[in-house]
Amino acid sequence: MKLGVENRTIMVPAPAQGGCPLEALRRGCLASLGEGEAPVRVVVSRSDASGWLCELAVLRSQGEQCPVLDPELLFRLRPREYADAGSFNVALLIPTGVGAQIGGHAGDGGAVARLLAGTCDTLITHPNVVNASDINELPDNGLYVEGSVLTRVLMGTAALRPVRSNRVLLVLDKHPDAEVGALSINAGAAARATMGVDIPEVVELAPPVYMKAEFSESGAAVGTVERLERLHELIESRRGQFDALALASVVDLPWSVHETYLAAEGEMVNPWGGVEAILTHAISMLHDLPTAHAPMMESREILMEFTGVVDPRMAAEEISSAFLHCVIKGLHRAPRIVTDPAQFHHPGIVAAEHVDCIVVPDGCLGLPVLAAAAQGIPVIAVRENKTCMRNDLGALAFCGGLHVVETYLEAAGLLTAMRVGVSRESVIRPLEHCRVTTF
Repeated sequence: MKLGVENRTIMVPAPAQGGCPLEALRRGCLASLGEGEAPVRVVVSRSDASGWLCELAVLRSQGEQCPVLDPELLFRLRPREYADAGSFNVALLIPTGVGAQIGGHAGDGGAVARLLAGTCDTLITHPNVVNASDINELPDNGLYVEGSVLTRVLMGTAALRPVRSNRVLLVLDKHPDAEVGALSINAGAAARATMGVDIPEVVELAPPVYMKAEFSESGAAVGTVERLERLHELIESRRGQFDALALASVVDLPWSVHETYLAAEGEMVNPWGGVEAILTHAISMLHDLPTAHAPMMESREILMEFTGVVDPRMAAEEISSAFLHCVIKGLHRAPRIVTDPAQFHHPGIVAAEHVDCIVVPDGCLGLPVLAAAAQGIPVIAVRENKTCMRNDLGALAFCGGLHVVETYLEAAGLLTAMRVGVSRESVIRPLEHCRVTTF
């Protein structure tokens, strides 16, 4: 049995005039798959009339007793039945591995998450936004949700059930340097002692899953994952004994790339995030488990390498040693994944019907944005958060409306207006006359 994930750059035909962009993306991605393959992540890095350039992460299953993922799962849409007005809930997305100026480095989207959390009852966000190595400042009303799960929530095929706590299984690489491995074990022990996290077991995986970080032709961080069957077998052997999965493993990346990234003052895409997202998407989709990943340092020598004062967006990395506490803290109270539509309307469940708006960097196009457009969920696009993605969101049709703002401060004001039912136009001057027509 072999299980792995690889990234492919594919060109998808642009949607026909008046056609459904979500359906066009689905057809194009599925047409590129072979036997035993299923998509786990897709990002549109560039779109125009000639087509959509996509980064597609594909799970490959080979051999007997290998888990098979439905190729349609990622693209399946359940239209939401209504828009619930009992609470105001916002999804904040900053895609991983696309060089976001805010939230693209080491948890530097955390302040934005805290700002937007003040405008809503519940803020739904994903690990990339708040994971800052040994720091995690997830707001009290925040839900820590793996990226593919958040996508499925917006697509209407999954929902979230908030919990008081989870049993977190901690899985580590069996590191050749025992002292580096001890840092991760100590991170787990510290979480138990200070937060009261229930960690029923720490498992060292030998040989470990192999992860390699790479860059695509669009400049996005991607990668490949091999020996994933090892992790799958472990999860199956512990089924029912834990609720969430924390992973820490070495990512194959030359130290020279690390040095270049730190010296680039935030102008280079974080090289680790892409392959981490590919891994957690695959595990979450295979097992419906809250999952998050932290990279382990390759060696003690690299860990002790002095890099001096770095860009503030990367400073959390430089003051951390295990890089794992953010993951454990996020998973401690991460919501459980619900896939039975009959349960979506139970009290306390957060489904597509309960999402009032999503906030994304302007130009970022993927399934969350397309799902929101199809579901009638308003989208706020923030111009100041620039990425390496090149898409004109205004070229798409949004049933719930597309609102382009300059900053996250402006987004916070707009969310507050939405929450209290005040139109954006009514608080801007000059105030236009009412439009009068004759029928």
